[in-house]
Amino acid sequence: MNVAIDMAAEGMTRHLAEQARTLRWADLPAPVRQVACHAVLDTIGCALAGAREPLADILFAELAEAGGTPGATLLGRASRLPPAAAALLNGAAGHALDFDDVNMAMPGHPSVAILPALLALGEARGATGPELLTAFVAGTELACRVGRTIAPGHYDGLGFHATATLGSLGAAAACAHLLGLDAARFAAALGIAATQAAGLKSMFGTDCKPLHAGKAAYHGLLAAKLAARGFTSRADAIECPQGFAATHSPDFHPARAFKTPPGGFHILANLFKYHAACYLTHAPIEAARALREAHGLAPERIAAARLTLSEACDRVCNIPSPRTGLEAKFSLRLTTAMALAGIETGALATYSEATAADPVLTGLRDRVSFDFRPDRSHTLAELELELTDGSVLRARHDSGVPAADLDRQGQRLEAKFLTLAGPVLGEGRAREAAGRIAALGEAGELGGLLALCVA
Repeated sequence: MNVAIDMAAEGMTRHLAEQARTLRWADLPAPVRQVACHAVLDTIGCALAGAREPLADILFAELAEAGGTPGATLLGRASRLPPAAAALLNGAAGHALDFDDVNMAMPGHPSVAILPALLALGEARGATGPELLTAFVAGTELACRVGRTIAPGHYDGLGFHATATLGSLGAAAACAHLLGLDAARFAAALGIAATQAAGLKSMFGTDCKPLHAGKAAYHGLLAAKLAARGFTSRADAIECPQGFAATHSPDFHPARAFKTPPGGFHILANLFKYHAACYLTHAPIEAARALREAHGLAPERIAAARLTLSEACDRVCNIPSPRTGLEAKFSLRLTTAMALAGIETGALATYSEATAADPVLTGLRDRVSFDFRPDRSHTLAELELELTDGSVLRARHDSGVPAADLDRQGQRLEAKFLTLAGPVLGEGRAREAAGRIAALGEAGELGGLLALCVA
């Protein structure tokens, strides 16, 4: 580590902890409050639908068998569990469908790692809506700031799943904020979370990926509560020798943690998913949809398809011949084929063994090839189609651009929420829950919202 890095890194954990600890509701501009509510709406909707997934049932059976004081709501279930167990289960359920939001500063899924921990803690403490949202923003900002310091080697190079690792830090910061920890204990909470942080990208396409989100929420909640009791940790856990940064990335750029993002807050760059697959498949899906709709394409007219993408996509979501619905979510070839064939990629039922084995789709899938390139944005895709008549069509799409119209984003997310939550809660309760989330900034304690979110 050179002298410049040493100077930037000195006191980094304490400084980031202090930034998060001192954030107040009055510090949050209206767009930040609005996007935070969007993230809460989206995460709860994903968790309600994900609660019906087999992996959520397995986790529930294990956690219920372990027992404990049932003090926290389980989204989409009538049962309750201890807060830490609820955070784990709600986090895993929220990521089970891989339909939750993304922030490329991590890069990963911040909300599903942070919010489940806050809901469990906030319910126990009778937290208000503004208290929850402020803590949520504080945790998101810290996770993104640390993420920027260890990019790209953390995720792209070593293969850590940032939702698990940085999500643990973000959840710890959020819970420490809600608990009102002092500076020393806040920094200790980050250290306790850092020493637990783990999660492998190689597990994508299995039940372990959503488990990462649940464990991040669990780790963060546990870290903050232990710190509140006086549990000790290093106060420089992120930047110290053999600390989080040194062990989790070959790259460490501490000065990046203190750069102000556009609009002043990283949460404004949250990206919401309208296709129920890995976010790095979204740009190819959009490019394929644009060409199909513009030219009235049928699958039999497509002789070949070529995608130009970041080489990082090859390591994240390039399962070549998926067999299950979960694997299909991580297959660039199949999701592109689905979009070219006019299959609804936002419908949960689309991702199934039947879809993965459909002969029309597999034939089109096998005509998709790649040009993976270094130093290219993860979210940019260029698609070239060669048609059977010899003509060539091209399109490009960047899914990394946040929505400019937040009101329109809110409308799209409400429609998505009703689609996800309606079958679990009933349409009337789902609409009432959506209204309560939209009004969180003026809301009292969380009990009324959470009471609506049980099966």
